[in-house]
Amino acid sequence: MSVLSLLFPDFTLILIGFLLKRYLRWGDEFWTGLEKLIYYVLFPALLFHSTSRAPIDFGATGRMLQVALAGLAAGVALGWLARPLFRPGPMLFESGVQTAFRFNSYIALAIAFRLGGEQGTSLMALIMGCAVPLCNMAAVHALVHRGGGLLGELAKNPLLIATAGGLAFNLAGLHLPEVVGATLSRMGNASIATGLIAVGAGLRLSGLHQGKAMAAYFLAIKLLALPAIAYVLGRWLALPPLQLQIAVIFCALPTASSAYVLAVRMGGNGPFVAFLISASTVLSVLTLPFWLGLVR
Repeated sequence: MSVLSLLFPDFTLILIGFLLKRYLRWGDEFWTGLEKLIYYVLFPALLFHSTSRAPIDFGATGRMLQVALAGLAAGVALGWLARPLFRPGPMLFESGVQTAFRFNSYIALAIAFRLGGEQGTSLMALIMGCAVPLCNMAAVHALVHRGGGLLGELAKNPLLIATAGGLAFNLAGLHLPEVVGATLSRMGNASIATGLIAVGAGLRLSGLHQGKAMAAYFLAIKLLALPAIAYVLGRWLALPPLQLQIAVIFCALPTASSAYVLAVRMGGNGPFVAFLISASTVLSVLTLPFWLGLVR
């Protein structure tokens, strides 16, 4: 399967979501409810089902985690360089820096599933389980310089709970009843399509009134620098093909749509973050095929 045919269905679903939101008056409540259904029900089902069944090679998986988390750490470090480099206005850097290292989980799992089925999804879920707490702590620190309540939020995160539960189930050697597995499989399949549609519905290509150079810098880090770092490290550590693909694609993902929610709730510059999320998603139509073609 070619790179374009691999990614075309996913980007088509994103485009469908964008068009549905713009031309059908279903209201914000519909889209908010859909995102809650995906985040709290469908995606956790996908993560638990995948991690509870897929065989895990801990040698290669450990090296893959090292590569992915090294890329994440580089994104945090490079993102913080924007403050002395650009000397931005109040809450501009604090709001936008998270877009240099946070990642879109919906696109992550959709591509992982198409690359490696349940094994690919399981590998991506393990990276996400380690990366989500680190991303959240770095993002919150930038906005308020404190982590009050963060541990409680992480303990209630449905994606982390599902990943940890599925991994524990797997390591314990347990097996799901066939009817339960079939139900979770159908829920997981639904989560991929609806998640990508929700990504498209959230696109907002406006709001960049200041900090244009810094915005370009954050986008370059997320879409170019991080996957390049992951690619070099993955080759150096001789990762197997699937693990290398998952690590590089994780680092090449557009930024998380939830970054906007965090910025707004904590008094940040919401329009600036919304533009960065949307721009990274649109530009990833060009960058993701490049990185995927490089590692295939």
